[in-house]
Amino acid sequence: MQITAEMVRELREKTGAGMMDCKRALSESGGEMEAAVDVLRKKGLAAAAKKSSRIASEGVVAAHVTEGSATLVEVNCETDFVAKTDDFQTFAMQVAEVVNAKGPKDVEEALLLPGGGGVPIADMLNEKVAKIGEKISFRRFARYALPAGARGVIVPYIHAGGKIGVVVELLGAGPDDGEFRALGKDMAMQVAAANPLFLSRGDIPAEAIEREKAIYREQALAAGKPEKILDRIAEGKLEKFYGDFCLLEQAFIRDPERRVSDLLKEMSAKKGEDVRVGRFARFQVGEGLEKRSEDLASEVAKQLGQG
Repeated sequence: MQITAEMVRELREKTGAGMMDCKRALSESGGEMEAAVDVLRKKGLAAAAKKSSRIASEGVVAAHVTEGSATLVEVNCETDFVAKTDDFQTFAMQVAEVVNAKGPKDVEEALLLPGGGGVPIADMLNEKVAKIGEKISFRRFARYALPAGARGVIVPYIHAGGKIGVVVELLGAGPDDGEFRALGKDMAMQVAAANPLFLSRGDIPAEAIEREKAIYREQALAAGKPEKILDRIAEGKLEKFYGDFCLLEQAFIRDPERRVSDLLKEMSAKKGEDVRVGRFARFQVGEGLEKRSEDLASEVAKQLGQG
């Protein structure tokens, strides 16, 4: 019997198993769907489906870099214990390497890419689920490649054992310039520590600026300030907002007397080049995700029927 793509899709939805595993199971079962489910269950490959509704808010951020490109990925699991295992961290590094090499447009496309031994990342992930016993997900990635003809470096930085990851594109000099690369590392550490939301004030959407100004006006009005000075107060607070959330206007973490833009100007003057940050990305594990509220003891009690 011919195994169609629709049959494979249906079996994947039923079991959560990998694409190639589903195809093989359907072949073994002669195309019988329920028999194919049994084949996967016997091999332990249907385990992923049972975990699909669980929360995976722990994990690791991993990076892979080659000359001219770098990739940051976040791979999630349910517990910090699993996140720290060599097996899980190696898998995250493999995902980063594949994404950096192939440059997919999104996570969905990345999951179809072949990883170790030609096995698609999606199938590798499901194999980890079956082996480890936790929900695992490849959440997101950022991949930067230098524009054609551009001189610069793309610098990754991983902090706190993979809890925070950053990638920064610094333009203006060559990768063999040690001083220039050191500045790139400083920029990456700055992003990790200070968590800017924008590169410069010009990157902030106009509606976001107006919203901030409206909030500052209301705050000043509630504090009893005269109507005629509300705009001036709002503009002053907006300057602090720029200093907090725009990378170029932040105080440099190594020397708060200087702004990040000052360092770039100094390096530009020294190199005789326009040294600038092109773009950056910062991932923190689990940000925006619901956290598990159960501790290990309560989880064990639940498994033993004592919860």
